[in-house]
Amino acid sequence: MTNKRMIKADIPVGGDSPLNAAVAQRDGSTMEMVEEAVKHNNCMLAYQSVMQAHPPHGVAFYEGFIRVLDATGRVIPAREFMPLVEDREIGRELDCLALEHGMRALTKNLDIRLSINMSARSIGYSRWSRVLDRFLKKDPTLGERLVLEITEGSAMSMPEVVVDFMGRMQEHGIAFALDDFGAGNLAFRHFRDFFFDAVKIDGQFIRGVHKNYDNQCLTRALVSVAQEFDMLTIAESVETREDAEFLVSIGIDCLQGYLFSAPTVRPPWIEEMAQRA
Repeated sequence: MTNKRMIKADIPVGGDSPLNAAVAQRDGSTMEMVEEAVKHNNCMLAYQSVMQAHPPHGVAFYEGFIRVLDATGRVIPAREFMPLVEDREIGRELDCLALEHGMRALTKNLDIRLSINMSARSIGYSRWSRVLDRFLKKDPTLGERLVLEITEGSAMSMPEVVVDFMGRMQEHGIAFALDDFGAGNLAFRHFRDFFFDAVKIDGQFIRGVHKNYDNQCLTRALVSVAQEFDMLTIAESVETREDAEFLVSIGIDCLQGYLFSAPTVRPPWIEEMAQRA
């Protein structure tokens, strides 16, 4: 008779499995790469246009996504490292670099508006606050062209801190966008207390929405909630003309996604100015 207890004992489980060991090794290599990039400021922003859904159909603003460079100079997308770092101090350092690169872009380009992602944990991070204060002291008008994006999950991790911070930033004219709206655990009892100017509806509801009845219902509901609070509505991950047409029909204010442009490390406003010339 086969000894089932022996068979079970021979199967690696938990942290001893080859798969887990490979994943741990990969994550460790990724962390080392990110730490080196941050140490030497081998980072940059990739920009994506956020388009007005209604006439004149121009660019409402640009979103800046943090990117790091590996040892060969290859640009590494955030999806490959952000889940590993967002809850660590290195994540706060990346928020600092993203903010610094974003504020420099606003300083050099007076005709653009730019959104930068941040974590609620960065509010109490002294270096991040110093970066923001330094640029606002040099040019107080920069705040009027800055949008700070905070995800639902991050905002709800410390709602009182976020509400206080947003209140203090109002005097600087800084706008706030709730990122990944609908994907997190936002409690509506807190929703009314925040000072969000816009919501970005999560892409899981947007991709293929023109042919998905359930997502149509959910998207309509999210748009309705945002409109009740007088917030601008932005649809993320718009990839097809059919999806865009449906979103326009239900009153979405802005559209963002590969249908219009992919994130690029070459500032898109440079090409737009060249075309106008």
